[in-house]
Amino acid sequence: MFSKMFNVAIREWEWLKENPVSRVSRDKENNQRDKWLSVDEERRLLENMPEWLREIVSLALHTGLRQDELLSLAWDRVNLLQRTIVIQKSKNGRARTIPLTSVAMGILEEKARIRNLKADLVFTNTVGKKIGKSWVLENFIIARKKTELDDFHFHDLRHTFATRLAQRGVDLYTISKLLGHVNITMTQRYAHHCQESLRAGISVLEKVDYNLTTVGENRNVLNA
Repeated sequence: MFSKMFNVAIREWEWLKENPVSRVSRDKENNQRDKWLSVDEERRLLENMPEWLREIVSLALHTGLRQDELLSLAWDRVNLLQRTIVIQKSKNGRARTIPLTSVAMGILEEKARIRNLKADLVFTNTVGKKIGKSWVLENFIIARKKTELDDFHFHDLRHTFATRLAQRGVDLYTISKLLGHVNITMTQRYAHHCQESLRAGISVLEKVDYNLTTVGENRNVLNA
């Protein structure tokens, strides 16, 4: 933080000629989170929030969309016939298409059935305007406290989406495209494996049709 302040003072304001903290070594910050919802935690969390927030959270879990992408989602970006959502401008500046699960389709079809034709946004407040982030955060915190998930953030819903895909064998390249990442390195921060999925991965070795005992016997015959 100090380095940034001094660099601004040097480059933009020309108050200084040298950054006095440029030679100070910095500790490497570990900002990677390793948190995602279990199925039971998801159920309890959804039970403890109002319906309007439950719809947003459920769609986040089934699409991996960021909070602002959800709150800014417009109907012209939703194609119910093709079962897709198009995010025109992701955080990296590139468009991406998200196929919809049956749960996501159910949410959007219900929203479409009761939508206000004057409102462009999928999720709106009681007066048809965009829902504020602070209002989402306030209600999300209340729900997580009731569920006793104090260390769970809204962005961890996106983390949960990626982790569940990885645990079910979806490759990192596909997950990266769904999340809108520029490269797979960023995706690796989100996609984690649980013990059960790792066990399923190693089980492919069980299909090898030989064993060490047989190999050893064959070697002895050859040596004889």
